[in-house]
Amino acid sequence: MTLAILIFLVTLILVIWQPKGLGIGTIAVAGAIVAYISGVVSLKDILEVTNIVWDATLSFVGIILLSMVLDEIGFFEWCAIKIARLSRGNRHLMFVNALLLGSFVSALFANDGAALILTPILLAKMRVLKLNAKTILAFLLAGGFISDSASLPFVFSNLTNIVTADFFHIGFVEYFKTMFVPFVVSVIASILFLWLILRKDIPKEVDISLLKDADSVLKNKTLFKFSWVFLGLLLLGYIIGDIYHIPISFFALGGGVLFLAIASYFKSAKFWLTIKHAPWQVVWFSIGLYIVVYGLKNAGLTDELAKIIVHINSQNESFAVVATGFISAFLSAIMNNMPTIMIMDISVADIANPLLKYANIIGANLGPKMTPFGSLATLLWLHVLSQKGVKIGFWEYSKFGLIVTPPVLLVVLISLII
Repeated sequence: MTLAILIFLVTLILVIWQPKGLGIGTIAVAGAIVAYISGVVSLKDILEVTNIVWDATLSFVGIILLSMVLDEIGFFEWCAIKIARLSRGNRHLMFVNALLLGSFVSALFANDGAALILTPILLAKMRVLKLNAKTILAFLLAGGFISDSASLPFVFSNLTNIVTADFFHIGFVEYFKTMFVPFVVSVIASILFLWLILRKDIPKEVDISLLKDADSVLKNKTLFKFSWVFLGLLLLGYIIGDIYHIPISFFALGGGVLFLAIASYFKSAKFWLTIKHAPWQVVWFSIGLYIVVYGLKNAGLTDELAKIIVHINSQNESFAVVATGFISAFLSAIMNNMPTIMIMDISVADIANPLLKYANIIGANLGPKMTPFGSLATLLWLHVLSQKGVKIGFWEYSKFGLIVTPPVLLVVLISLII
């Protein structure tokens, strides 16, 4: 087990550190190669891992492609301006509206989409509104938190959701029916706790007259109007795909490429340039890291975790749901949520409590907010902010995350049980 743990820890540290600008996918694949050469995983394991994660990773790429094109035509900036104007200068309403927008984007375009695309737009608008640095930081921390806490309702809302849904063969409709109430509770609880903690930093006045007219940011109004219809048809496609057991990536990646082609036809996007800048590193990251994690399974780590959860479940099934969520959350905060979701999926696979897999997802989605390196979305979010001149220190972020995350996580897990 020692060698498997060592390979995993070195790979994870390098993924977080990214020395000399190495991509996360390159590092994860290198870790997988070392695991294979050293005998920690076999060729059969690699093929099994690829079979598990291919649908999830291609779906993720498709969602990000769609988000990139929508961002290019001004979709998200239009939404940001509209939501700000709806507040009519009311500071508390603007705070709530900003978080509702973050929830909408995270649910439909995944947490990474919210972190990568919406964050720079909101930051730019806050600077236009001449908000002070403390207020901007409060809005950014709140927005960063909601991007993960709201990534629960659909299979495609988070890479962890897709991995788990594929692993347990959970259908699109079944997943949505189970997670809709926890999603609503998570959004409400997140907004409430974030407001209670950050309310002193919300400005007394907001001059929304400084903002542009929303329609002025649109590159193509016809394409913008069509995009709403396209999103509706895409959701319908997911439901139809669920009925006929069509992989979710068929619609996610197919929809992303199709919308990119339509936008290219309208000269609102450049097809090959957008394809080039798609997050291909995430594909190699998912496959590579899962292979490394599979080495931990072979070494017996997942068996030990399973024994703990089995014991808890035998005492009280409801408490086991809460315990599984918190185990997943704390492991995610310590060693990143992607390896955690993989380890925990394997650990709860044979336990006769159908809610444990959903508790694992909730823990893996919210738990990473306790540390800056808990999720890929947070790492990307911090990187985007640093490029925009906003620095958030390790302890500053962790202190905020440790205050907000546990109570929200507990409320959401209880809603899952109820």
